[in-house]
Amino acid sequence: MDQQEIEKFNSIADKWWDMDGEFAPLHLMNPYRVDYIEQHCEGLYHKKVLDIGCGGGILSEALARRQAMVTGIDLAPDSLQVARKHSEQNQLFIDYQNISAETFAEQQAGQYDVVCCLEMLEHVPDPASIIQAACRLLKPGGFLFASTLNRTHKSYVLAILAAEHLLKIVPTGTHDWQKFIRPSELVNMIEQQNTRVKNIRGIHYDPLFKSFKFNQDPSVNYILCAQKN
Repeated sequence: MDQQEIEKFNSIADKWWDMDGEFAPLHLMNPYRVDYIEQHCEGLYHKKVLDIGCGGGILSEALARRQAMVTGIDLAPDSLQVARKHSEQNQLFIDYQNISAETFAEQQAGQYDVVCCLEMLEHVPDPASIIQAACRLLKPGGFLFASTLNRTHKSYVLAILAAEHLLKIVPTGTHDWQKFIRPSELVNMIEQQNTRVKNIRGIHYDPLFKSFKFNQDPSVNYILCAQKN
């Protein structure tokens, strides 16, 4: 747990569902992420899905709308309060819990068809611990989805200098380049947990058209799918 990160997200919790605010890029990216998950986990209908680091519920709600049975966990209580209220307003049943991934894994090991760790690993002090918990939570044959930022010179220029300081797409100080994770590092964390990475795609933002595309270049943002043995 990084208390400074939790406080940072608590301080902007009321912005989670502002489509033009701090989380606008996540709202734009979300349909692409959900399509990727649904495609690679062989459908979401009635599958038990866990969203680790769910924040205000952007991903959790989209998964629930695809008929998944969703649990969202986070350590920022203000964000969870926003998530609960928004899901109730939209008549979506999502089980939101204020609990760490590690503690949750002790209680619910082997219970989930799909576990997601999207855009959160770069905000925690020990991403390997999160990955270990995520893999422990999966059923045999279950799918893990993780997305984060690659630690490259290109990602520093685009994700920090351009996105935070020049284009102001995200608030200044959102990211720490030292916490970015190379794909090889993340793959190693996952495959130490009896879980095999099956697919990696780069995620690229077009500021002109305000849209995202997935391709073979993971040099900035990337997402991967892995399956537990």
